[in-house]
Amino acid sequence: MSVDKSRPLTAAVAKPAIPRAIWALGFVSLFMDLSSELTHSLLPLFLVGTLGASALTVGVIEGVAEATALVLKIFSGAISDFIGRRKGLMLLGYGLAALTKPLFPLATSVETVFAARFLDRIGKGIRGAPRDALVADIAPPEIRGACFGLRQSMDTVGAFLGPLAAILLMAALAGNIQLVLWFAVIPAFVSVGIIAVGFSEPARDTSPHRFRSPIRWSVLSEFSASYWWVVMVGAVFTLARFSEAFLVLRAQQLGLSPTWVPAVMVVMALFYTVSAYPVGKLSDSMSRSTLLGIGLVLLIVADIALARFESIAGLMLGVALWGLHMGFSQGLLAALVADTTPTELKGTAFGVFNLVSGVSLLFASVIAGWLWEFHGPRTTFYAGAVFSAFALVLLYLRRRTALE
Repeated sequence: MSVDKSRPLTAAVAKPAIPRAIWALGFVSLFMDLSSELTHSLLPLFLVGTLGASALTVGVIEGVAEATALVLKIFSGAISDFIGRRKGLMLLGYGLAALTKPLFPLATSVETVFAARFLDRIGKGIRGAPRDALVADIAPPEIRGACFGLRQSMDTVGAFLGPLAAILLMAALAGNIQLVLWFAVIPAFVSVGIIAVGFSEPARDTSPHRFRSPIRWSVLSEFSASYWWVVMVGAVFTLARFSEAFLVLRAQQLGLSPTWVPAVMVVMALFYTVSAYPVGKLSDSMSRSTLLGIGLVLLIVADIALARFESIAGLMLGVALWGLHMGFSQGLLAALVADTTPTELKGTAFGVFNLVSGVSLLFASVIAGWLWEFHGPRTTFYAGAVFSAFALVLLYLRRRTALE
């Protein structure tokens, strides 16, 4: 069995337990994702059905919002390296996201939704890289994959509960989307409270950075070729994985009622949840690249299923495979970034990775919206399968280079 040279081999000894702070970070992600996915499982319907937006408009809003979050991570990651603290930036980011949640039910125009989504993703951009870097700081190297997998898995528990809550609330409140959106406010503020009192972070030495700018482009030369391969593969992977808003629109197009459309996100999150931690743990003892390749194959099959099948059962099969591919990819990409970068620059490394991925996500969602609007849903998902296949080729080339 091959093993990535980008991470050290470990002896067959008893592995340490997952630190308490990792669990706390997991609960932070769980509650915020519950809030966010309750909102996002209904937002495409709200935009298209209530506010009259087109699929292309949804793609632009999702692309710009998510790309903003990823691009901002380069600055928040670098700043967290500079000041040697991650928690304050996380509190700011999660706090801003919580404050935007009331704007969604109050919105009466597409522009208001866009502004709320944009501010929400700014919050995500501020918190994302410092949070991932904090996981890397705290996680013992021999269980790093398990730690990233656990946090990602708990994140997806929230992503499962959010749309499930949306279904129950839509049924109880006679399909009143705006009233349902108010319920997203509560778990968002619970998440902020856990950050404030739930854990402390390890102290880090910042004396070498005292008299320099927190953002230095010259540090890019200090990253290894293995890291840049991860960035490249991650960018193409992101280009293949456009916004899940198009899964919601596909469900609506195939005839699911607004009350039951969030079931798409429930199914996706369920399969994401049950796979993320086991895959992360497995990656501590076998090649992360091999597991990531399986994730790409799952995405290709998911896209084909979503393009070809016109039944609800076929839709749910594609959505389930989409969720599995997330479990086989998101935590692993984060672990690969951590594996291939020096300790003092992990915040910057996650920031750069997310900057490149953010640009890819912007293109992916806009392209998906344009294809949907002018060539139909099938073409959108077939295009995703083609990009996934390209990412798989790049991953194979990276793995061959690492083993030479």
